[in-house]
Amino acid sequence: MRLSQMFFVSLREVPAEAELVSHKLLLRACFIRKLAAGVYTYLPLAWRSLLKIIGIVREEMNKSGAQEVLMPFIHPAELWQETGRWDEYGDLLMKLQDRQGRWFCLGPTHEEPITDLARQLIKSYRQLPINLYQIATKFRDELRPRGGLIRAREFIMKDAYSFDRNEEGLEQSFEAMRQAYIRIFRRCGLPFIIVEAEAGAIGGTENLEFMVIAENGEDRLLRCSKCGYAANRERAERRKPKGFEEVVNSRREGENLKKVITPNQRTVEEVSAFLKVKPSQLVKTLIYVADGEIVAAMVRGDHELNEAKLARLLGKKVAMADAATIENLTNAPVGFSGPLGLKDKGVKLLADYDIAFMRDFVVGANEADAHLVNVNWGRDFPIDQFADLRFAEQGDGCPKCEGNLEIHNAIEVGHIFKLGTRYSEPMKATFVDEDGKEKFFLMGCYGIGISRILSTIVEVSHDEDGIIFPISIAPFEGWVLPIENEGELMEVAERIYADLKSANVETVIDDRDERAGVKFKDMDLVGVPIQIVVGRTVRERSEVEIRLRRDRSNPTYVPIDKVVETVCQLKRQLFAELLPDEN
Repeated sequence: MRLSQMFFVSLREVPAEAELVSHKLLLRACFIRKLAAGVYTYLPLAWRSLLKIIGIVREEMNKSGAQEVLMPFIHPAELWQETGRWDEYGDLLMKLQDRQGRWFCLGPTHEEPITDLARQLIKSYRQLPINLYQIATKFRDELRPRGGLIRAREFIMKDAYSFDRNEEGLEQSFEAMRQAYIRIFRRCGLPFIIVEAEAGAIGGTENLEFMVIAENGEDRLLRCSKCGYAANRERAERRKPKGFEEVVNSRREGENLKKVITPNQRTVEEVSAFLKVKPSQLVKTLIYVADGEIVAAMVRGDHELNEAKLARLLGKKVAMADAATIENLTNAPVGFSGPLGLKDKGVKLLADYDIAFMRDFVVGANEADAHLVNVNWGRDFPIDQFADLRFAEQGDGCPKCEGNLEIHNAIEVGHIFKLGTRYSEPMKATFVDEDGKEKFFLMGCYGIGISRILSTIVEVSHDEDGIIFPISIAPFEGWVLPIENEGELMEVAERIYADLKSANVETVIDDRDERAGVKFKDMDLVGVPIQIVVGRTVRERSEVEIRLRRDRSNPTYVPIDKVVETVCQLKRQLFAELLPDEN
């Protein structure tokens, strides 16, 4: 490709709208342009890279035995209402009406349509297992789209759905996808980590996320460097604190309980400032409804309750009690709830492990504008159960070994789920098994953010001058840069360009009528992995400078007639590095 003919306009200034490095560089290097908040046009350079990512994904999915389909992105409301997700998905769901007033949504994911397809066409166990996938545009009405393609409202995704007759088959399908994802992300040059995760709005039981550690990543993962345990922040567990049993079995003594008037002081920050104590000396008493049962969950004032852990502990769905329920239970408005007296009202009292170590702490008084100080559990109120209820943090004990957890910012690029009958049961999607009985499909679903991969690789692979692409997803493999726009150097550059194309090296030549400095800046900005500079060494000793974008400080000078051979050798080497354990 000739750069003079490409739709390419680089930017020297950092766009004001961009926050993340990847967003800035993709805008500056003319990969994307914003149409609306969270909605982007993919320009030629981006589309070339995206097609390569799609090609890798398609190749590995096909190799795993999955079959490609393409489903509509407009979904009738009735399908989503069957599973309850029309309301559960919340404001993320983009909804619209047709001229007859019928409701539809723009698909953020396709569990409902694929399950509808399966219940129409799969009737017998003999048709199973089957895995269907698509690569298509998805829509989510993000409240705050950010980071360019990292969190967009319209994005490209690969989503696959497996159907099996039993748990053994589901496990095999899940493992096949796990292995396929490992190959995909390796080939894309992503330094990923597989972590345990929460299912969120998708549902199901076991699920794994593929995360890439990134300084500006919006997700958090916790990892033990000793044993390798890793989980996202929503899922991460922590080891029971050392000395817990001794503390729980000891007598709880302390100062005398006292009520303090705290007018309009509701939040942890307000109360701790008013009482001149640290937030860690407060205990938050949070009232939840769990399938009709009222429970109180307690965490330290400087910690955050993890609702997913609470739900797993109870084995029920949980929701924060509304203001009316809280006031009816505690005789106080929201912000003044405390544990004292709740047991007498039939409320189950649950506390995070850290509460066991606290003495003389502060709680709500179950009275408007009042708190209790010098409170001690056991003496002043009972606790039904201690458990891991808060989000894990840096330095917490690993649940699998004696190591400690480290927290990292990260970007999610893939997620795989065992759905079980989460969708087949409410949608009555069944097949006839070998014993002649109707059974619900056991399903799995498997997603990869195609457009997010592009941003993620830029986020973790760049320097002060621009992008550093892995060769597998770079828009081009080689970039020929003549430092002069005519004469002998241009003739040599044209010859090299033609020869590289003939050798099946995807090459761009910068034949623009621009200064050499501008050309070098654009070449580094775009980040093509192999740079071929046709400069003064051609005149001085008939040699061309070849260097890798990732290591420009160590160029190689080769005779003109050896350029193609050298570039092809580098190309093979760069591809081989992406899968060191495979041919």
